[in-house]
Amino acid sequence: MRLFVALELPGHLKSALGVLAGGIPGARWVPPENYHLTLRFVGEQPAHRAQEIDEALAALRGRGFALVLTGLGTFEKAGRSTALWVGVEKNEALDRLRAKIETGLQRIGLEPERRRFNPHVTLARLEGVAEPRLAAYVQAHNLFRTEPVEVGHFTLFSSRLGKEQPVYTPEVEYALA
Repeated sequence: MRLFVALELPGHLKSALGVLAGGIPGARWVPPENYHLTLRFVGEQPAHRAQEIDEALAALRGRGFALVLTGLGTFEKAGRSTALWVGVEKNEALDRLRAKIETGLQRIGLEPERRRFNPHVTLARLEGVAEPRLAAYVQAHNLFRTEPVEVGHFTLFSSRLGKEQPVYTPEVEYALA
């Protein structure tokens, strides 16, 4: 079972992000139903391990908080853009939740996450897109900002790779006080 921990986005927020899709030839746009904010990628796990992960996440305590998505950016590899994303306004409560999840998963023996936490929602995968066109798109939409959205839970998802896009299934929700 391939797993990750994320914040599910409410439908109205997915719709607001979906309006941004388009205008970059060659971009593979993420369907709105797949928009989420990854807190921790776990990876392929056997069923017994998934149970341990569930128990570790269920034991975590945290408070709900408000989240604001703002600005666009790209991830690059070897000087080429690989993904287009919407960022997250600095949020200490989100950082604390992420740290608790990381600690809880390390306590049950998962390897530490190697990448620095950079909260974002991926809008598109980029392969061979014209960089000047991409830069113009990011600049034109960089003032994008959502109203604050209340976060009352986080979710353990499973993912299955599909022909066109992966299929994400919410497995368990964990409430925040």
